[in-house]
Amino acid sequence: MIDIGVNLTNSRFDKDRDDVVARARAAGVEGLILTGTSVAESQQALTMARQWPGYCYSTAGVHPHDAKTVTDLALPDIRALAGEPEVVAVGECGLDFNRDFSPRPQQEAVFEAQLALAAELNKPVFMHCRDAHSRFLAILKPWRDQLPAAVLHCFTGTEAELRDCLDLDLHIGITGWVCDERRGTELRALVGLIPDERLMIETDCPYLLPRDYRPKPKSSRNEPKFLPHIAGVIAQCRGQDAVAVMKHSCATTKAFFAI
Repeated sequence: MIDIGVNLTNSRFDKDRDDVVARARAAGVEGLILTGTSVAESQQALTMARQWPGYCYSTAGVHPHDAKTVTDLALPDIRALAGEPEVVAVGECGLDFNRDFSPRPQQEAVFEAQLALAAELNKPVFMHCRDAHSRFLAILKPWRDQLPAAVLHCFTGTEAELRDCLDLDLHIGITGWVCDERRGTELRALVGLIPDERLMIETDCPYLLPRDYRPKPKSSRNEPKFLPHIAGVIAQCRGQDAVAVMKHSCATTKAFFAI
């Protein structure tokens, strides 16, 4: 298994980052994709990926929350980072109209700039969308044919939204949200609609600790060692064998990121 969404630069990992990676290996996780969410975080993610060559990789991008920090839509810093061999995708990029930490017009401009960059560099894109489905699709559609691959990570939307994404040939990242008996009920019913070759699995750690994990962890911090548990829940929801789901998602992830 490969965890496609690891926020290893997050300060919650500062005290035991090496141990987190070691526990992931011990749990059978074969690789980690470290998420870049700003220029600074993308640089840090690359530096961390280089500490575990062949096991950790990174992305380079600007999250919609940080779109307000972008002053040059040519994105020279992200462009430079994206050229490094450890950087396997452009992103995290997209729209977030739930929190609106950046003005919506700026979010849209920065999202499109990253799509253009990914198309130019022939890189996959790692995307975020929250409460912005129609604008997300409107911006993405004209670029989709120019992108080698695109994943919407941490999908938590409706059936109609999922079908829209699949119609655009998007890969779908599923997190421990599916393990939440309060918020994940609809998602549990939808994961079976995702074809094997489009499904990828992630923790989005340190967020979204699986609520159904037992014994209940003492900390609310999620980490990659919980990925096999998430995969098991997804398999159950899909009516598939857990080993088969892990095998398919790993092969899909390796092909997507060319690792």
